[in-house]
Amino acid sequence: MKNIQIATEIKVYKDRTELPDDIFNLLVEAEQAAQKAYAKYSNFKVGAAVLLNNGLTISGNNQENAVYPTGLCAERTTVFYASSQYPEVPILKIAITAINAQKPLTIPVPPCGSCRQVLLEYEQKFNQPIEVIMAGESGEVYVVASVSELLPCTFHGGFLK
Repeated sequence: MKNIQIATEIKVYKDRTELPDDIFNLLVEAEQAAQKAYAKYSNFKVGAAVLLNNGLTISGNNQENAVYPTGLCAERTTVFYASSQYPEVPILKIAITAINAQKPLTIPVPPCGSCRQVLLEYEQKFNQPIEVIMAGESGEVYVVASVSELLPCTFHGGFLK
């Protein structure tokens, strides 16, 4: 038997004033997208913004439905649109934030497991990391160098061959 330890390095910025300009600007795009989310049922609005390798920024938000499983998270809405419009352009960064109508979020909001798996697919497709920026409405901002750091025991296409 052997033990394997998995560790994730997270850069923690005390608030938005400490952020480098590129991360700050991408987070602003995600915040603006969150404001436009269709979250009629949960009142939990999520916004995401990706920076593509061609310099373009694409944003999106969560889209809910009365039949809950048919909605879609902000991260997947954003990356699917980006990939449909720019299929050969790698994603460099994704910023994620949320607005909770019941209680302001002061801690970073990470992507759900399904979104992590989808983001990992794009990281693997282009064989380069996607930096993940996570924030609440205020407070600390987390930055992780790669999606694979958030999903270390990955399921990938190699299992299907």
